[in-house]
Amino acid sequence: MTEQFSSRVKGLEISGIRKIFEAAGPDSINLGLGQPDFDTPQHIKDAAIAAIRAGKTGYTPNTGIPELRDAISAKFRKENEVSYTPDQILVTAGASEALHIVMQALVSEGDRVLCADPGFVSYAALATLAGGRPVGVPLDKTFHIDIDQVQTLMDRSRLLVLNSPANPTGAVESGESIKALVEYATDKGVTIVSDEVYEHFIYGKKHVSAARFGDNVITINAASKTYAMTGWRLGYLAASPEIVGQCLKVHQYCQACATSISQYAALAAYTGDQAPVRQMRDEYRARRDLFCKGLSALGFSFPVPEGAFYAFVPMKSNLIQRIIDAGVILTPGSAFGANAPDYARMSYAASRENLMQALDRIRKATGD
Repeated sequence: MTEQFSSRVKGLEISGIRKIFEAAGPDSINLGLGQPDFDTPQHIKDAAIAAIRAGKTGYTPNTGIPELRDAISAKFRKENEVSYTPDQILVTAGASEALHIVMQALVSEGDRVLCADPGFVSYAALATLAGGRPVGVPLDKTFHIDIDQVQTLMDRSRLLVLNSPANPTGAVESGESIKALVEYATDKGVTIVSDEVYEHFIYGKKHVSAARFGDNVITINAASKTYAMTGWRLGYLAASPEIVGQCLKVHQYCQACATSISQYAALAAYTGDQAPVRQMRDEYRARRDLFCKGLSALGFSFPVPEGAFYAFVPMKSNLIQRIIDAGVILTPGSAFGANAPDYARMSYAASRENLMQALDRIRKATGD
């Protein structure tokens, strides 16, 4: 029997990040996946255990438990200078689901969706699944969005996905650039989808939320990276009531609600001690400095990442393969779009010991 599959699915490739990750050998040092190597802080785990013991294991409201939406609303006011009321917040199964339902709710057949190239692998794929047409936004030599170029692309576009700090490049957009993008998008009737999952991991610059500058913004975030909770699958989106109402329809039928236990854990994360977040940020900064200095000493030249925990490094495909064969897992730039075939993304969300071992293996693979 020959199965018939939808053209939307048949036209997609499995994520290049996951391909490399799942092919990794047992002794490989994995710098290919954006996975914090820190454990979830203890007070968050304790809150999850308490929720289980209290029997909070049933369905929750589709939008998320009220206490968590209140906490996220307070977080927006305090950290982002943005006023989202709790009924403007929809709790999701990670930022991935939030991105998916936004695309499904806002993108019609053939709509243009602008996203950075190179950019995170999910944006173009999710736009395609929604029937849209992803269009790559070029970056300048330092991996920042070319404002003049993106303005010329906004005509006849539906969405612009903004990711700052950015995956895979580590670039952090300035407040001036973000303001210009939001204002120009407003004039053109384009909605901005602002993916801010790395907002707390910035080294020397300041995070600026796009929603400060206009109402045509959907903010997406998650507990995953900030609190080392990737496996808990807890994210959210915030937007106008009209957008949230339409996204809720998709969320109801594909997910119903985010996991109840993860919601109570996230409540503890957002209302509890924030010292672990600062400690992780400081450690990532130290690892960035160690790793980038080591790569530079090996002759690699690239913009030092300003945020997130990735280095995006020029590298030919034959060298990428030699490094993988030497036991260092990294992700080829081709996984992130058409504009970076001769690059590789390496995550420094790994221990200093592993980063030093990785540098030694890279040195041997380069023949130095």
